[in-house]
Amino acid sequence: MTIATIVDFAESDAAPEHYRPAPEKVLKGDPAQSVINHYGSPCGQFNAGIWTGAVGQWHVSYSEHEYCEILQGVALIRDAAGNGKTVRAGDRFVIPAGFNGTWEVLEECRKVYVIFEQGKA
Repeated sequence: MTIATIVDFAESDAAPEHYRPAPEKVLKGDPAQSVINHYGSPCGQFNAGIWTGAVGQWHVSYSEHEYCEILQGVALIRDAAGNGKTVRAGDRFVIPAGFNGTWEVLEECRKVYVIFEQGKA
């Protein structure tokens, strides 16, 4: 490996992918989302990039471990029992695999994500 293999998000030419959660998962709004996956490991288990989400709320079910750093906006994450955590610009946290609940974007949100898919090997 050389210095050229280092992935600098600012220099990446990765194209954004635009999507929405499946209609049956949406609880409120029209949570259009985009992701720019700047790095995907050859084994497919590790990814890192930038996610953007519009105002809305949807069900989530994590099969992956995800580190998040909120760059912009405000979101409310709730577990299946309804307990909530508000996250905003500057917050850094990990959502473990197995988490089920909802994401609600209150103000357009942008985050760095780092994902490890444990079961893909």
